[in-house]
Amino acid sequence: MTQATPPVWLEIPPLSDYQAAVADMQSHAHAIASGHASEAVFFTEHSPVYTGGTSARPEELLNPRATPVVRTNRGGQWTWHGPGQLILWPVLDLNTRRRDVRAYIHALEGWMIDLLACFTVTAERRTGLPGIWVRRRDRGTATQMDKIAAVGVRISKWVTMHGLALNIDPDLGCFGGIVPCGVTDGGVTSLADMGQIITREEVIMAAQDSFNNWFGPGTVMGQR
Repeated sequence: MTQATPPVWLEIPPLSDYQAAVADMQSHAHAIASGHASEAVFFTEHSPVYTGGTSARPEELLNPRATPVVRTNRGGQWTWHGPGQLILWPVLDLNTRRRDVRAYIHALEGWMIDLLACFTVTAERRTGLPGIWVRRRDRGTATQMDKIAAVGVRISKWVTMHGLALNIDPDLGCFGGIVPCGVTDGGVTSLADMGQIITREEVIMAAQDSFNNWFGPGTVMGQR
């Protein structure tokens, strides 16, 4: 199935409180499920927070210090959110698209790969490890993979929630308080860390353009 009407893009003003932002997103998802709202993509930057998904292990929360810690109902493990990181939460009705969780995750990842390609960053998937990764040859090895975007979703009544966190120019040291997404064989990077000095507004424009490749009118979700 394909979607005829593009989702509306809704900004939650930064820096947003994580739990308040989630409440706004969930309220919209419930309205979609009940037939009272159309699809949307929420975007924001959160105030600093560590969030643990449904698979987060207590021992992988290493040293949060004064940063708030929130358990959340998205899939995945621990991650950090804060200034310099763009949050993208598509709230889509898979009943009108394709009831396929794997296809949806594949499409989210494809969206980020296309977005990053707009800024000459070559990104890729890793089998069994959700998220978007880049090879860091500048760190002395062609095999190290660093994560530049995290993926964590929840789907209820086939309506999607949560989504993506793309690192534009955050303080990467904040990820030292956790084992990010349970991965120990790679690091965390950002556009700025890779030498790409790009504004938040430019990234949002690229996100909107790239979104249509995977979720726009006439597309089949998960196929490209």
